[in-house]
Amino acid sequence: MKSIVNIPFPYLQGYPEATLAQVQQLMDGKGLGPWLLGKYPQPHGVRTDRALYGYVQDLKQDYLRSTEPLAKVAFDSKLHVVKNALGTHTTISRVQGNKLKSKREIRVASLFKDTPEPFLKMIVVHELAHLRERDHDKAFYQLCAHMEPSYHQLEFEVRIYLTHLETTGERLWTAAAAD
Repeated sequence: MKSIVNIPFPYLQGYPEATLAQVQQLMDGKGLGPWLLGKYPQPHGVRTDRALYGYVQDLKQDYLRSTEPLAKVAFDSKLHVVKNALGTHTTISRVQGNKLKSKREIRVASLFKDTPEPFLKMIVVHELAHLRERDHDKAFYQLCAHMEPSYHQLEFEVRIYLTHLETTGERLWTAAAAD
């Protein structure tokens, strides 16, 4: 078996070596893509910014009613490349007269237009949690797990997908949707 110490897994930093060995074994057998497709055969149906806004608002209404309203929710094609992020939350403050008005926005990398719904939900839950918890601390991850009980598993699987994309360049669900 190959030593995986010298093989870079930029999206899987911090995972145990045994887990990385399993990922490497799947990669060697060209099995990451089929494994992900077997687990998640279909992409979600959220294709437009308007549909994404509704999707996010539904989750926000279920779990974070008391937080500030969202002014904008959109897919962003430059997000992954420019900020090396999969989603962002921002607060934009503007002076209006003698008052300071702020608007909250969530942007999701357009990479997630063609993924399974659980992957989209994981990203949205992560960004919604930032409305209440700014830092990636224990309270933040508890809130994520409250909104999506499988949050940690989904985060790992998204990282697996990103590893697959980086090594093969193949978008799985775009090809599946074309069939």
